[in-house]
Amino acid sequence: MPIQNATEPSLQKTGESQPPGHKNTWVRVVVYLVLAVAVGLIVWRVYQNKQKTAANTAIQAAALLSRPVPVQVVAAEQKPMPIFLTGLGTVTPYNSVTVKARVSGELLPVKFTEGQEVKQGETIMVIDPRPYQAALDQAKGTLAHDQALLKNAQAEFNRYKALYAAGVVSKETLDADQAQQGQYEGVIQSDNAAIETAQLQLSWCYIQSPINGKIGLRLVDPGNIISANSTNLVVINQLKPIAVYFTLPENQLPQVLKRLATDKRVPVDAYDRSDTQLLTSGNLLTADNQIDTTTGTDKLKAVFDNKDSVLFPNQFVNVHLVLENRPNALVVPSAAIQTGLNGSLFVWVINDDGKGGRVAQMQPVKVALAEGQNTILDSGPQPGAKVVIDGADRLRPGQPVSVAGAYQGQAAPASGHAAAQPAGSGTGQPGKASAGQTPQNPSSNKRQHQ
Repeated sequence: MPIQNATEPSLQKTGESQPPGHKNTWVRVVVYLVLAVAVGLIVWRVYQNKQKTAANTAIQAAALLSRPVPVQVVAAEQKPMPIFLTGLGTVTPYNSVTVKARVSGELLPVKFTEGQEVKQGETIMVIDPRPYQAALDQAKGTLAHDQALLKNAQAEFNRYKALYAAGVVSKETLDADQAQQGQYEGVIQSDNAAIETAQLQLSWCYIQSPINGKIGLRLVDPGNIISANSTNLVVINQLKPIAVYFTLPENQLPQVLKRLATDKRVPVDAYDRSDTQLLTSGNLLTADNQIDTTTGTDKLKAVFDNKDSVLFPNQFVNVHLVLENRPNALVVPSAAIQTGLNGSLFVWVINDDGKGGRVAQMQPVKVALAEGQNTILDSGPQPGAKVVIDGADRLRPGQPVSVAGAYQGQAAPASGHAAAQPAGSGTGQPGKASAGQTPQNPSSNKRQHQ
């Protein structure tokens, strides 16, 4: 015990300095504070840089938005426009005849040139008529023979009649002689029928065109033996006039039938395969009396004079059936129609900003009919208003614009027709370019706006 007490003062003196563990703790605290300050400075620096970048971006965006966007515009027009239904048609001969021989025999040299126009009743082929002429002569000879027998029978009957009156011959003999006379009369009638048959067959040897039309390529060469009613000789098609068969959906049929009931001459235009060039015009003849249940369409027939021979059998054409003519239709190019995110339709209209510049504004529209590069509107911009047809993908309401390109101040190109479609069916996509029109850039219609 005294030893421990003696040592306590020495231990307290040596413990006046802090233990090593307390010193390390203070060092770590200082290091953490320095690191925290450094991290804070770095975060603050990054935040300042982001703020500067955002400010620069906003400035650049504002500069871009204030910069005029180059666009092409066309003036909305108010003009007469025919309204029509469209369908794909097939040109068909008005009449078509496949010529066959009605008698058998050798085919003599033909009397036509392949592809020529022939008239009804014109002889085009001849089958060797000699056997049929001989048969006719034989029938005439048989008739002469039987006529002589009848004449003799009549003379004999007259004699027996006188003898019967004198009481020389019996009644039975007179009746038998009268019956024989009747038999000869029947034979003569049969002979006359045989002559008519022989004459008819002889006439069939001279094959005549049953219609006015264009003759095709011959299917049998001269010198061949033709079998009756089994060999096709040639095909004759009537091309003037000519017919076009086309189909329309059953929901459009009531409009057509109503027009047919009020007007017997419903105009029909035939366009080429690309639906750009007008070939010829005609009239609707009739509609079929039933709808095809497999396709939900009805077949219609139109007739064309085809005086210039622009239509040819089995040719495919685009048919425009004109239903009405709108005298004051509001027309804009289809390229100007835009579609919003909610499906609404609008156009970009260029207005003056009052400061000497031009800005773009959205104008809602209601589409009535659309076809190709032209769209008829029920409501929309005023006639003469400039609508954007190219460059719409970079526009926003109030966006400054600069009008550039060949369309500045020009009227909208028009094909002269508009196909009947349900209102609101416009997609804003440009259709097929008509003759003399400049196709539009379809990419300008792809942007959607809220």
